[in-house]
Amino acid sequence: MEMEKIAHWAFAACVIIAIIMGLVVGYMFYNGNSIDTTNAYVTLVLLILGLIVGLINITSKEVTPFLIAAIALIVAAAANVWNPLGTIHELLSDWARFILNYIVAFVAPAAVIIAIRAVFSMEKAKPA
Repeated sequence: MEMEKIAHWAFAACVIIAIIMGLVVGYMFYNGNSIDTTNAYVTLVLLILGLIVGLINITSKEVTPFLIAAIALIVAAAANVWNPLGTIHELLSDWARFILNYIVAFVAPAAVIIAIRAVFSMEKAKPA
């Protein structure tokens, strides 16, 4: 299997992990269980995976679309637009919040690595 396919599947797997753990931790939170330790470990694992993906997964032609998507995810997570779901059922709001937070925990470090690489490549491209 070529490296591009492996990187694609690794990214997809990390998003699936973020979604599954968002559902699990959201359900734990809804039931009143303490989630501090679980939340910290899930976030740490996703941050590390995001760093790895940022280092190996994104090609130069994917930089701009990836950074725009990362910005959109971070803004959506910060906007708390999921709170109205709580009027339907509180669990829906918890699930949406944790899923989005975990996806952002995975994507944000990758975006930082990619943005730094983009700045360095722009510096190299400047005439001396």
